[in-house]
Amino acid sequence: MRGLRVRGAIVALGLSGFLLGQDGPARPLPDPRVFLEDVRRNIRSDGFLLDQYTFTEEFTERRLDAKGRVKKSRSETYEVYPSYEPGKLYRRLVARNGKRLSETELAEQDRKQEERTAKRERRRSSEDEAARRKQLARKEERRREEQRVVEEVFLMDEIVVVGRETIDGRSTVIVDFTPKPGYRPITEGGKVIQKIQGRAWIDEEDRQLVRIETRLLDNMGVGPARVARLQRGSSGYFQRRKVNGEIWLPAEASFRGEAKLLLVFGARVEISSRYTDYRKFSVGTEEEVVTEKGTN
Repeated sequence: MRGLRVRGAIVALGLSGFLLGQDGPARPLPDPRVFLEDVRRNIRSDGFLLDQYTFTEEFTERRLDAKGRVKKSRSETYEVYPSYEPGKLYRRLVARNGKRLSETELAEQDRKQEERTAKRERRRSSEDEAARRKQLARKEERRREEQRVVEEVFLMDEIVVVGRETIDGRSTVIVDFTPKPGYRPITEGGKVIQKIQGRAWIDEEDRQLVRIETRLLDNMGVGPARVARLQRGSSGYFQRRKVNGEIWLPAEASFRGEAKLLLVFGARVEISSRYTDYRKFSVGTEEEVVTEKGTN
């Protein structure tokens, strides 16, 4: 009994030391209302942010059996370049299943990309002022729709600050989120998010999303005409890193779960992507590239 008491005292002292640290008591968590409002203002989609950088994407897909064992896998590596036209990334396939493509195959991809670029350039040069204004209006509407989805997330979810964790040397605040029962979403993005619950890690200094883990609460249609359905219980993971000390960009993304096509053909899959070698990107045309080495 004496030995148990001594060990218990040691554990208690160790725990107290961990909680207090060398600099005194653990810091209180930030005020949830102020913190979440800052996060809401800072959220932007990575689609717009990626227009500033080129990077490498390593994509892997695994098909699993009922016991979770890998039946089949494939991998692809891409060099990804932005375009003067937002959303028109050039994903240049450079390797498949660990084997680099031949120079002939790479050159053929580049030739097709040059043709697409030239076609877009001809179309753009022939546009009148009204067409350009219409294009700008569409771009602005996409931004507004993105903001409407962000606003709705903070209305439709119960968001609770639950703790703090250090990731890659940076302090993050952990929040749990789950849909409010009975809420009827307005935006298309909100209808998707309503079926998701999870946990997010927010950089405490920058108020930026660092990591998110999600679980699907209900089956969800995806793809053209929603003929494919992701099954309830499927999980997702997404992490970002700060690049060049100035911008947060994707680092990893993954999905694990079951998908069914036409409610008949099903597959258990594990899909992941790693994003590395970010470099600052500027273009006069898509063929003239100036890069500045970034932080991996």
